[in-house]
Amino acid sequence: MDNFTFSGEVSMELECVNATRFIVLHTDRLEVDRVSVTAESAGGRPANRPGGGVMRIHRHFPYPANQMYVVVLHRELKPMRVYRLNMSFDAAIEDELLGFFRSSYTLQREKRYLAVTQFSPIHARKAFPCFDEPIYKATFSLSLRHDQQYTSLSNMPVESSSPADEDGWVTNRFARTPRMSTYYLAWAVCNFTYRETQTSGGVTIRLYARPDAIASGAGDYALHITKRLLGFYEDYFKVQYSLPKLDLLAVPKHPYAAMENWGLSVFVEQKILLDAEVSSSSYQMELTMVVVHEICHQWFGDLVTPVWWEDVWLKEGFAHFFEYVGTDFLFPKWNMEKQRFLTDVLHEVMLLDGLSSSHPISQEVEQATDIDRVFDWIAYKKGAALIRMLANVMGQTLFQKGLNDYLLSHMYSNAARDDLWSKLTQAMHSEGRDIDIGEMMDRWTLQMGYPVVTISKNQSEQLPTHYITVTQEHFLYGEEVRNNVSLQWQVPLTVAVGNASTVCMESLLWINNRTETHKIGQMDDSTWLLGNINQTGYFRVNYDLQNWKLLIQQLHSNPQIISVGNRAGLIDDAFNLARAGYLPQGIPLQLIGYLPEETSFLPWHAASRALYQLDKLLDRTDDYRLFSDYVLKQVASRYHQIGWPTNGPGTEGNILKASYQTEELQRELIMLACSFGNKQCHRQAVAYISDWISSNKNRIPPNIRDIVYCTGVSLMDEDVWEFIWMKFHSTSAVSEKKILLEALTCSDNTFLLNRLLNLSLTSDLVPEQDVIDVIIHVGRNPQGRNLAWKYFRDKWDILNARYGEALFMNSKLIGGVTEFLNTERELNELKEFIQSSGVGAGPALPRALEIVEGNVRWHRLHRRHFYQWLRKPPSSTFG
Repeated sequence: MDNFTFSGEVSMELECVNATRFIVLHTDRLEVDRVSVTAESAGGRPANRPGGGVMRIHRHFPYPANQMYVVVLHRELKPMRVYRLNMSFDAAIEDELLGFFRSSYTLQREKRYLAVTQFSPIHARKAFPCFDEPIYKATFSLSLRHDQQYTSLSNMPVESSSPADEDGWVTNRFARTPRMSTYYLAWAVCNFTYRETQTSGGVTIRLYARPDAIASGAGDYALHITKRLLGFYEDYFKVQYSLPKLDLLAVPKHPYAAMENWGLSVFVEQKILLDAEVSSSSYQMELTMVVVHEICHQWFGDLVTPVWWEDVWLKEGFAHFFEYVGTDFLFPKWNMEKQRFLTDVLHEVMLLDGLSSSHPISQEVEQATDIDRVFDWIAYKKGAALIRMLANVMGQTLFQKGLNDYLLSHMYSNAARDDLWSKLTQAMHSEGRDIDIGEMMDRWTLQMGYPVVTISKNQSEQLPTHYITVTQEHFLYGEEVRNNVSLQWQVPLTVAVGNASTVCMESLLWINNRTETHKIGQMDDSTWLLGNINQTGYFRVNYDLQNWKLLIQQLHSNPQIISVGNRAGLIDDAFNLARAGYLPQGIPLQLIGYLPEETSFLPWHAASRALYQLDKLLDRTDDYRLFSDYVLKQVASRYHQIGWPTNGPGTEGNILKASYQTEELQRELIMLACSFGNKQCHRQAVAYISDWISSNKNRIPPNIRDIVYCTGVSLMDEDVWEFIWMKFHSTSAVSEKKILLEALTCSDNTFLLNRLLNLSLTSDLVPEQDVIDVIIHVGRNPQGRNLAWKYFRDKWDILNARYGEALFMNSKLIGGVTEFLNTERELNELKEFIQSSGVGAGPALPRALEIVEGNVRWHRLHRRHFYQWLRKPPSSTFG
């Protein structure tokens, strides 16, 4: 560990299928020194002939272009025979976060090191020579030799260990793994301590972290829910967890939130350690979901692995969907799958997937460099949304039955999407439901984007009003990229009919063609139609203007008749349909006029997200106050009614109480009120910060700290900025550090913003993985937008060198810095940047260009109408 190098030897048993003189496997940055090949007789012993079956090697050499190593033999290996390949090698323990890498932390003012692996997707080859593709599953028997002051961990428990030799080194031999893919192998060497628990089935669960974090109990929450989750998944999938133990390892630095190595899942500290005193409930929710996600992967991923990377969404979509299902099991009152899923997954991914630069979730992957681009939000979130749609079409029982069959048929092996579709189709057929899941799902997985389904009452004279007309077309934000030969889907459309007092029957219609007519119940002029009940489908719904008018009247007079999920869905669809030019700009604005009547969190959250997008488009325009005043008018009455959280004794730490939805609503309203400039909200935030500075006691309720800090920094003077900067350095709570850092980006003072940008990249005062967040958040601040954009371009070479390899970092940075640019000048600057530097940034730059072009186009085509509507007295009717 002292000079950050390691050496190793690997011994592999290979069976020859076709005669060959070549053995080709993966290595990357390894110095291979010795290579030998021996023929084995039955029973795994060397063949007993002179030389013990040693094969003469002609030469062996690395082939770095493909990260391969080639061994050329004098004579051919014979088919059906077993051979053993031995290689020894040396390598560095890297400083970048891939392969076998190091990281450090400080304990009692002393710097301590640890080393851990991150092999997904193609970095096992950086740690040992191997056949580094998911299909080559093998069993692994690992030994680690290291200084006795450290502990070592791997996927399996330690089977035996030898006492320290004269150098003070010990060797740990780990039990042999089941058949698994190379990228799920893992090991770590650290001096962490742990807490443990056991499941009723005898699986030992341990959480390893820095000794001070373990002592403070910061890992207890994750350990507790992991135990419950193993039971939940075993029960849901009807397949036992297959290893004797599961370790959760919290590390200071990691390229992703977490990695689901089988039996040794690794988490970045922010996503697993919980300090109950200062953590908000949204922080706790995020952490819970990361744990739920990684535990799901022990089945979807570790046990059954996608055959190849083009189907990575098979594991990621499932794990992301189960984040909501599993969290609902832990906390039924949170109501995640029916509610939060809509705003956080569905609405979020539809923004991306409505761009013409989108891609199907199953993408061709030809070479190693393509692999990174399949790990994007479309794979995770669209995958999850499609699985949710499918689960709703099938029904819970059949869906579970199909998954159980799929896992049992492919355990310890690999599967492709068609394997899943065939098991789910079989489950449907077993109940006499004749739906070919593969045929339906191919449209959704092999085509990009999604449809907008338009429902209208049939107005023609020939047909009575029992009929509706339904059309589908590919939804795209860019009006000039639409053409008539658009894609089609098999759409499971649920429709309900309602009027002022009741909602009648729901029917499921399969829409397979561009336009269809369907008979549904009796309708008259006051009957409205509502499509995509509870927003279980992955599509948007549009209506004729008269139907929009009826729905809006319904929301104003009695919103509760329409389900909470559909209220949120109507808001999101209306804003996005208007943004893309499918609807007049006034409709979404008129629709949210009902919000003063809205008592539930979800529709407010959906509105808040849509308004935030608009806010960033408008925050530098002359008429901005027209918009912010309109928003404040909708927010005012609820905001004053719900007030601010009280921070009496005994409220901290108890973040799981029944009033979770109320707390979230309260937070949403305070956020809207403060960000759109409600004076009372501003006064309250300033009072909280002043009290903290004068008393040096932080009495701000954890749930709204981020809002209060940000508002305070933006309104108050430089001393407050310095105070927050000081607190950022002195606090040890991970969640607190993050929001203090983000608050520093809220200042109106460009000198301070520039200072923060420079400090974040050039000093080690800001943790590496937070630098990107600093730049993005400065860019979200209208005062800092140009600064962040210029800084990003000036420092691109450094940023790209540092984050280019990590899957999400680069696209997150590019997207975050550009998404709110919206002037012709900024668009031209982006085009110049792409021409001069945009090589190798993957799909993030074309996507950024399309988004900025869309922002500029919205200003050109729709801004005038938008402000026109806001100038008219609201009493006027529809339009």
